[in-house]
Amino acid sequence: FQQACQRMARALRELRIRCVKQNIPFLENVIHNETFQKGDVTTRFLEETPSLFQFKARRDRATKLLSYLGDVIVNGNPEVAGKPKPASFRTPRVPERIPAAPPKGTRQLLDEMGPEKFAIWTREQKRLLLTDTTFRDAHQSLMATRMRTYDMMAIANFVAHRLSGLYSLEMWGGATFDVSMRFLLEDPWQRLRRLREAIPNICFQMLFRASNAVGYTAYPDNVVREFVYESARQGIDIFRIFDSLNYLPNMKVAMEAVRKANRVCEAAVCYTGDILDPKRTKYQLGYYVKMAKELEKMGAHVIAIKDMAGLAKPYAAETLVKALREEIGLPIHFHTHDSSGINGASVLKAADAKVDIADAAVAAMSGSTSQPSLNGIVASLAHTRRDTGLDSAALLEYSEYWEAVRHNYSGFDSSPRHGLADLYIHEMPGGQYTNLREQAEAMGLGSRWPEVAKMYGDVNALFGDIVKVTPSSKVVGDMALYLMSRGMSIDEFLALGPDHTLTLPNSVIDMFEGSLGQPEGGWPAKVAKLILQGRKTKKGKLPAADLDETRATLEKKIGAKPTSSDLMSYLMYPDVFLKFARTRATYDNVEVLPSPQFFYGMQKGEEISFDLEPGKTLIVKYLTTSEPHPDGSRTVFFELNGQPREVQVKDKSLKGATSERAKADSTNPHHVAAPIPGAVTNIHASVGQPVKKGEKLLVLEAMKMQTTVSAPVDGKVKEVLVKPGETVEPKDLLVVLE
Repeated sequence: FQQACQRMARALRELRIRCVKQNIPFLENVIHNETFQKGDVTTRFLEETPSLFQFKARRDRATKLLSYLGDVIVNGNPEVAGKPKPASFRTPRVPERIPAAPPKGTRQLLDEMGPEKFAIWTREQKRLLLTDTTFRDAHQSLMATRMRTYDMMAIANFVAHRLSGLYSLEMWGGATFDVSMRFLLEDPWQRLRRLREAIPNICFQMLFRASNAVGYTAYPDNVVREFVYESARQGIDIFRIFDSLNYLPNMKVAMEAVRKANRVCEAAVCYTGDILDPKRTKYQLGYYVKMAKELEKMGAHVIAIKDMAGLAKPYAAETLVKALREEIGLPIHFHTHDSSGINGASVLKAADAKVDIADAAVAAMSGSTSQPSLNGIVASLAHTRRDTGLDSAALLEYSEYWEAVRHNYSGFDSSPRHGLADLYIHEMPGGQYTNLREQAEAMGLGSRWPEVAKMYGDVNALFGDIVKVTPSSKVVGDMALYLMSRGMSIDEFLALGPDHTLTLPNSVIDMFEGSLGQPEGGWPAKVAKLILQGRKTKKGKLPAADLDETRATLEKKIGAKPTSSDLMSYLMYPDVFLKFARTRATYDNVEVLPSPQFFYGMQKGEEISFDLEPGKTLIVKYLTTSEPHPDGSRTVFFELNGQPREVQVKDKSLKGATSERAKADSTNPHHVAAPIPGAVTNIHASVGQPVKKGEKLLVLEAMKMQTTVSAPVDGKVKEVLVKPGETVEPKDLLVVLE
């Protein structure tokens, strides 16, 4: 009888009855009930067993994923709209999976030794230790961080077995955190967990923005600590901590938290300028040596040279590494970008100066705004005293895989195809280059990219020549795009009076208020006066966040008990996480879909297969799409594991023509215009509400750049002409005051 129950349970699981109510969940409860299986039931069984009528909601993951595919087939994926689609997609050759446990690596060493002894071991190595950035900084720098977990997981087993001699994998943090949710519809924590399970032997390294964690603003100390603890629990071993202005007080809390978590605290000195140029006096060699000594006193296990723009020329890199090796007793880790085309030589000169660890990316994902070639560095040092010990044949297979994957992402691959001739003028970080190009394209400035790059350098000079790394680099980019979109030069901005009515990007105002700390030498007084317009600078720490209250609020918003990682995501990016949570509830885990179909949908007759989970494979064939129904929807027909399935999808192109928005009258002080193109995210004004000059009316967002639109004069709100989620163009009329 028990076997009969099991067979019936399987039959019920595989049965689908569409469009009518049915009693399958009830029958499943009966079949699984222990009393029923023992045969100890009476005619009062239903009356005495109320649990039979408590039904679990079906996950119905397959239907949700078909709904996602159907939506992309009918409406397209907005992430690839206007981008060139590859003429054909390549199928990357994935090396055969090795089922045995991978060999021991640096993660086992760290667990056995602890961070202090592990740092001593690192310093004692004769070979050059290498960190592979392919899973994080390489794709952030080449293709605006759009690489999906699907493509990383396919090669993870190979990395664990054939590249176990790597020092670490830089695979998390930085822009990957918000981009995963915002654009790829993925949970960044799930990426970390899955990769950790697949690669248990190599240290995982993340990029941590000190008091900014993985966000673009400062967070309370207890939030920073909890994020570090959660990251360590989920599998991060090495935390590269930096401050975007090299402001040491901002790094203290994160460094202490990493040490308390018993993980490796790698504190970074962000490099800018040119230590060999006697005219660049702001950031000379002594500046970096002094900062490194302070970080050593603050408890760093490793010192990183973070050359985010690739400004460390070969002889400058050699000079800096040599000085740091002489002055401090910690391992030195060199990170650079190959934006100029010469930075592979910088790594080799740093190796000559006895740098302990260097960052590199697999050949197919290297060069340009990414890191120098991992394959090239390994080959260059072979048979020398700094021989890395890595397998060149394995690296070749690794590169061949990523070459095919990169081809499939060509729509996002906006990296320059050559060294940047103007790098030493604009000094733009490699990790920001493709992201800023994406922003420029979204704001209609793509064809004027050389002007945008020049404006970036001009804004840096306007701000006093600052260290530029996220989030300070993003602020420089936001201001550059803002001025470009308004057709305003630096001189015209400086000619404004302090009572100007410009609605500057929020990030610019926040930075000058002190939310990111203070740059070397402080802010230029005249510029600060123009930007702050009488606002006071922020001093002191942010009050601690009430995590229990926030958890309760989040539970109400998503209708389920949040995990600890959900809470961290919400604290970092509240709006982004809530939108992601809604999408996840609608489409389930789209991470399992192959990347070409995730981005571009399917062609008629095309068939794909993917695993929902180990041992559960779905085979999906797209048949056709119906003509539009009267309600503006279409039916998309599939075969799922050989059975016909269909989903209804709203065709967004059938909304009908929308009337063009009215433009604001620039001579009317009661007309509030859109300062930038973007989407309306929050509306704070309502009809009839009295407002004061400078009071917040609404917020616009364009590719991560938020701008608060404020009241230009005192008055009362007469009309609000936009709704949340709507897209506007510059000079569109948003609000009318009276």
